[in-house]
Amino acid sequence: MSFSIAVAGKGGTGKTTVAALIVRYLRNNGLTPVLAVDADPNANLGESLGLAVNLTVGSMIAQFNEEKINLPPGMTKEAYLDVRLNETLVESKRLDLLTMGRGQGAECYCYPNLILRKFINSLIDNYPYMVMDNEAGMEHLSRKTTDNIDVLLLVSNYTVKGLRAVTKIRELAADLELSVGQKLVLLTSVPEKPETVMIEEMSRLNIIPAAYIPYDRLIQEYDFASRSLLELPDDAVSVTAINKMAADLLKR
Repeated sequence: MSFSIAVAGKGGTGKTTVAALIVRYLRNNGLTPVLAVDADPNANLGESLGLAVNLTVGSMIAQFNEEKINLPPGMTKEAYLDVRLNETLVESKRLDLLTMGRGQGAECYCYPNLILRKFINSLIDNYPYMVMDNEAGMEHLSRKTTDNIDVLLLVSNYTVKGLRAVTKIRELAADLELSVGQKLVLLTSVPEKPETVMIEEMSRLNIIPAAYIPYDRLIQEYDFASRSLLELPDDAVSVTAINKMAADLLKR
């Protein structure tokens, strides 16, 4: 039975970084193999994990629509699609990556999302852990990308607007009656001394963060150098905070 973690929140809050650092924790603690899923059309989880993505589900579907009139003899469209889907899976030691990417046409993500969900369902029994990075906002909830998830991590940066955004996402997940085990809030770029206004806002919104992730200059340095976040040192402040949260979450 796979344990699934999905990461959501408004844009610019550090969702992808959080997802990558959770993958880092799982891999470094032998909780493998891990299936990492980049369900954001503006895909960049692969870069954070140091994995090159040459084919996404969205681009594969576009190619399939062009190629299906010339299928190999004796092969159905469904069987050929399954073969092509397997080409989108980036495999590495103890970690595989699946990337949704964009569909055909402007803002056309519904069909790639549907195919992604089906493909995940066919793969999931091969992985004890799955970590999914979602697109910014709430659209993935209505498309049920984040349905049947053990933990939904709602990431907010250290702003009042960020807190209000994750509250809306939390409420929508409840309204849609999604099958989610836990809905937890993480705060990123947190200073050493929290401001009173943030403490009051969290109290008003009934938010008790599962983790406070301090600002980490190393994250930016690794981004500038195009280095994988899996290579971050164990004593990096962001790594320490995510590791503690993940250990508590998984009771390991």
